[in-house]
Amino acid sequence: MEKSLSAVIEDYLKAIYKLQAGTGKVSTSALAERLGVTAPSVTSMISRLAELGLVRHDRYRGVRLTEAGTRAALEVIRHHRLWELFLATTLDIPIDRLHAEAERLEHTLSDELEERIDAVLGHPRRDPHGDPIPTREGTLIEDNARPLSTLDPGTEGTVSRVPDSDAAFLRYLTELGLVPGRRVRVAETAPIAGTLVVETGGERHAVSSTLASRILVDPAAE
Repeated sequence: MEKSLSAVIEDYLKAIYKLQAGTGKVSTSALAERLGVTAPSVTSMISRLAELGLVRHDRYRGVRLTEAGTRAALEVIRHHRLWELFLATTLDIPIDRLHAEAERLEHTLSDELEERIDAVLGHPRRDPHGDPIPTREGTLIEDNARPLSTLDPGTEGTVSRVPDSDAAFLRYLTELGLVPGRRVRVAETAPIAGTLVVETGGERHAVSSTLASRILVDPAAE
């Protein structure tokens, strides 16, 4: 039961961390939608997390991680992203399956195995989706990545990050060659039609601005 509870708590902390990055404080409804649970379940767990000193909860104003909660969230995120890279590099698991597999493994990584995986992988800074891997101290690298949809025609860059949990979308990006580490150039834009023509791997592809907004590109990276 304790292991199950710990896994549930880690899932909540991870979800709050990711949601609060864009909104500051996280509402009960947003957290329920993210985790696929009921609002009463979220309310109950938030009370538990507050008792443990992992979150601060202002009634009607949302929840936010404490320093201890942030450390715990970053630890499980580190586990998740190390597993993704380990599975990709050692077992050749396709990029669209990595997130689901790492979700199952992230709660069962000991400190010793974490260090061994980190060392074997060469102390990596990013996972296969381009997301930064937190250090043991909880720090994250920063970059100048921007949505592909915001780049002007003629701009070149390197794909930096793509969504990690949309398997169908990842399969499509793989077909187009729009995955982290690949060079891309915006050839044309058609604002009224809402499309971009991009070049990657010697091929041209027309992509919607909505799709392009989900792909982060670093124009400065070579």
